[in-house]
Amino acid sequence: MVNQAGLAVLYAVLCWWFSTGVILWLDRQHPRTFPTSLSFWTMLLAVSFIGVDQSMRADSEFNAYLGFTSVIIMWGWHELAFLTGIITGPRKIALDAGAQGWRRFTQSVAVILHHELILLLNFGVLWWMQMGRPNHIAICTFALLWFMRLSAKLNLFFGVRQSGAEYLPQHLTYLASYFRKRALTPWFVLSMSLSVIAWVWLVHMAQFGTLPVTTNVVLLAALLGLAIVEHVVMLMPWTLEKIWGWAIASKPVLVNTPLRSE
Repeated sequence: MVNQAGLAVLYAVLCWWFSTGVILWLDRQHPRTFPTSLSFWTMLLAVSFIGVDQSMRADSEFNAYLGFTSVIIMWGWHELAFLTGIITGPRKIALDAGAQGWRRFTQSVAVILHHELILLLNFGVLWWMQMGRPNHIAICTFALLWFMRLSAKLNLFFGVRQSGAEYLPQHLTYLASYFRKRALTPWFVLSMSLSVIAWVWLVHMAQFGTLPVTTNVVLLAALLGLAIVEHVVMLMPWTLEKIWGWAIASKPVLVNTPLRSE
């Protein structure tokens, strides 16, 4: 079981690293390639729903990997649709100068609203597919990615030390105006604390036999751990080149919109 758990952790790490790198690489190509890239990934999206459907039918190691992989591909479609600017929100301009409080919040929601609604629709479809079926790896993977991505977006809204704004593609540079640059915020402490507590709970329950150490549990625990690492990076002076240099080393993107510092 130790070897199986190690393999599941390694697989989760490789899926996270490679899929993110591919999205970053595709997003740094010429905008005329975006429709083709998204069309190809839309075909993969259709295949991923077939994989999810199969994975939900029974609990097995194969279905655990199938459901997890299918949702990673599914999530990649959402990331690519957003980063290419094809599905973002009704607002596609920088934050109004001096916008604070509720005004800043509503404008921030408007720049990502359509993307968030598509995510909600996707989750609803998975929920409908899941009814009466025993294997929950797919819907749990999607929910975990969704909640951790929402946490990251809120951290960018409230402020972090490293927002990654310098890696925004030229067509999305206006998003940088919605980020705040801060050393630490109460939301970051709360979101990180809850995430770490959830991860420790998973590991503790599995270690002491309360929760069976299945491939499903190991994949989800590994993915949650990676999401926590992504949050930690927001506070560290690390560059994405150290992790995805092969995907972003060429065609550096300059951000012309200044960050809000407080």
